[in-house]
Amino acid sequence: MFEVTVEATFSSGHYLRNYRGKCENPHGHNYKVLVTLVGKELDASGLLLDFKLLKQVMRPVVDYLDHQMINDLEPFTTVNPSAENLAKYFFDETSKQLFEMSEGRVSVKQSTIYETDTSMATYYE
Repeated sequence: MFEVTVEATFSSGHYLRNYRGKCENPHGHNYKVLVTLVGKELDASGLLLDFKLLKQVMRPVVDYLDHQMINDLEPFTTVNPSAENLAKYFFDETSKQLFEMSEGRVSVKQSTIYETDTSMATYYE
């Protein structure tokens, strides 16, 4: 199996519903997200997927969240914008695009989102 990972960053605000503590109040983070792909076969160029293409897949998802109050955006008007749910969101959104782009040859293995340099959440299936 082969894996490739790309990192992106964005800044956003959020607050947690059904939570008691500082994070129930609006606050912001400088997020870092890592998306890791996996596949058994390389393409004719010897690549699992060009890093540039993976960055293009991630860009609309990052742009949607960047400098926004995440709680005001779908699906986070009802889904709590925790690091765990943001990791799943990146996994789901990039998976949709990659399946079509690679005709099923490449899939998302996992998505990790850092809220701080020392606090992160990962989603995988």
